[in-house]
Amino acid sequence: MAAFQGLRFGFAEGTQFLSMSTIKQTMLFPSTDICLWICREGVTDTIDGSNNTIQPGRNFTYNIELGDEIGTLRWHATSAWAAATVHGAFVILPVATEDYPFPAPTSDQTIILGEWFREELTEANQTITPGSADAYTINGHPGETYGCSNDTTFEMQVDYQGLYLVRVINAVANETMVFDIENHRLTIVGQNGTYTNRSFTNSLTLAPGQVIDVLLFPNQNVGHYYITARSSSGTHITNGILRYTTTTTSL
Repeated sequence: MAAFQGLRFGFAEGTQFLSMSTIKQTMLFPSTDICLWICREGVTDTIDGSNNTIQPGRNFTYNIELGDEIGTLRWHATSAWAAATVHGAFVILPVATEDYPFPAPTSDQTIILGEWFREELTEANQTITPGSADAYTINGHPGETYGCSNDTTFEMQVDYQGLYLVRVINAVANETMVFDIENHRLTIVGQNGTYTNRSFTNSLTLAPGQVIDVLLFPNQNVGHYYITARSSSGTHITNGILRYTTTTTSL
């Protein structure tokens, strides 16, 4: 089972830029036109001009102007069947003269909760019903709960007492997803392209298309801990691994 992680774009706050997208003519997209959306405030709005069709083997250049968006947005193909696999993170960083309104992270990690289907999705799949996926994925990896090999389990390596900005995106169609990291608390600092007041939680509940930015402060004993994502309906569950690469003797 191949793992596909969504492409991540990163830009500075307030930037105006050109972005060229190309849809290759492959077995995945043999003859189908694709549109791309960059979502603001969840899934309701799009960047101007992004509703143009990209034909197989062709490209389209977007003229995108960022305003007050900051943090993480989600981009995806417009049709439901293509969005199930054509999606990723759109990251807007503070300009060089500005700081984060929270402690500066030492690193950041994008985590995309997705889904996998045994049957190939086509234009006939105009809607995807909740629970119809054969597996859920973390950054394209289904994890060991499906009896797959270790190389299909997502692993995030962390240093003891490092500070990580984790951008969690729910790319699962029509499913609310619950996300947590075993024995670790998360600090919510942003949602859907804007900063929020800081709040603390042991798990995240993400509506379809929702993006939540959190701070992770690894402060547990050396070892590994499960990263878990499951649907609120309980249809499937997937997991990854949070693995400490360094520790301290004064725990």
